[in-house]
Amino acid sequence: MKNFKSSTFAGIFGLAACAAVASFVPLAAAHAKTVMVGGAAMYPSRNIIQNAVNSKDHTTLVAAVKAAGLVDTLEGPGPFTVFAPTNEAFAKLPAGTVAALLKPENKPKLTAILTYHVVAGKYSTGDLMRAVRMGGGEAMLKTVEGEPLTVKDVHHRLEIIDAKGRKAWITIANVAQSNGMIQVINKVLLPN
Repeated sequence: MKNFKSSTFAGIFGLAACAAVASFVPLAAAHAKTVMVGGAAMYPSRNIIQNAVNSKDHTTLVAAVKAAGLVDTLEGPGPFTVFAPTNEAFAKLPAGTVAALLKPENKPKLTAILTYHVVAGKYSTGDLMRAVRMGGGEAMLKTVEGEPLTVKDVHHRLEIIDAKGRKAWITIANVAQSNGMIQVINKVLLPN
């Protein structure tokens, strides 16, 4: 298994900078197309926040990003790849979890969960598949939170595995943004 880390950038989300890319450089498509997510067009000329606020499938994620104070960062230059859980993914968490996380006293925990869904760099599914091949069947992505995510190719579908062994699938791929990429996923990923 090959370790797959993100580009260096300073101060994001108030966490330490990520380690340098280890033998893998993303080639995310230069000619991005507009993709529909949650009933809204996601324009490649807009940033992550400008697009996400229009998706009816991501209202919980947007509310969480606002509660954690991460809007300015995700509107910044990036680039970032966001593994974006849908409202349905958040609804799979135990009852009351989302409401508890949105309380001001839980902001550090919410921030950790959200930044665990973000990787520095702009990664298409093609980039991720190549990383998996280079890694002999899986790739490790260092998240902004600091802990890794594991990516595997399971029958030509990308599976994202968190630190607790929970598995998510990319359900809408390669949603290009002016400051990165959104990969829509069907589960919320949790760090240790």
